[in-house]
Amino acid sequence: MSMNKVKLSQIIRDWVITMDTDDYVSNVSDVAIRNFALRGIREIGFDLGKKIKSIKLSVESNDTITLPDDFVDVSKIGVVGGDGIIRALTMNGNLNYSRKYEVDSSDTATNETHDSEEGPLNIEANLVKDRQDDKTTTGSNSDSDGFNAFIFENYIFQGGTGRLYGVGGGSSPGEFRINLDQNRIEVSVNTDFTNLVMEYVADEARSTDPEVHIYAEEALRCYLYYKLVERKASVPANEKARARTEWYNERRKANARLSHFTKDEALKVIRKNFMQAPKF
Repeated sequence: MSMNKVKLSQIIRDWVITMDTDDYVSNVSDVAIRNFALRGIREIGFDLGKKIKSIKLSVESNDTITLPDDFVDVSKIGVVGGDGIIRALTMNGNLNYSRKYEVDSSDTATNETHDSEEGPLNIEANLVKDRQDDKTTTGSNSDSDGFNAFIFENYIFQGGTGRLYGVGGGSSPGEFRINLDQNRIEVSVNTDFTNLVMEYVADEARSTDPEVHIYAEEALRCYLYYKLVERKASVPANEKARARTEWYNERRKANARLSHFTKDEALKVIRKNFMQAPKF
């Protein structure tokens, strides 16, 4: 365990030990305490102290990489050179990951599809037809259209590549697009890379024993108390309001403590692109 982190199991044990018999939450079950504590871990982790993990993933034969099991959001995807620096891929919302209805071999003649497993309600409207990958073209290849296709790329949905003048543009080792429907990322790399490095926001609540930064420990305790009394009819409204205010105050303090952006870092970013050069 990191010295600047506190495990959730320890926080829960301390919570139970310090609970008095006349507290509003004295009769709450251990299951409810752990449930709201895990929600607090997510709430704090997503807004205050995001846990960024880095993992090397293999590129599959269909130019995809499978998302990690604790994936929440992507931070960076790229390739690593000999200098140890990540060359990030750029996001391209136009990469195709289409699918088509799967055709049963017994129904090839009629071109009918069969239904997958039933939904949560046993009604026909909830049946979803099986699908399979089909990232092929829908007609003639527009890339063979030469200059017309090049101009069109500047006006496609979320395009704006801006590469007409001088035929330039930003350099990138490839492109990617998140495919949440199939729990993977579609990639298109310019060179032959078999592995990619991905930095992503992880769901700390899925850990065996989640951890929270000590700066946010008190905020988690306040969140736990607030959520436990929020829907209890026996708790007065003013106590609920006090618990809510205390939670937001501790959340604000934790956010201020976890913010590491200093004045020196701001000046470094501002001056990054200024360089001295000889004048001729």
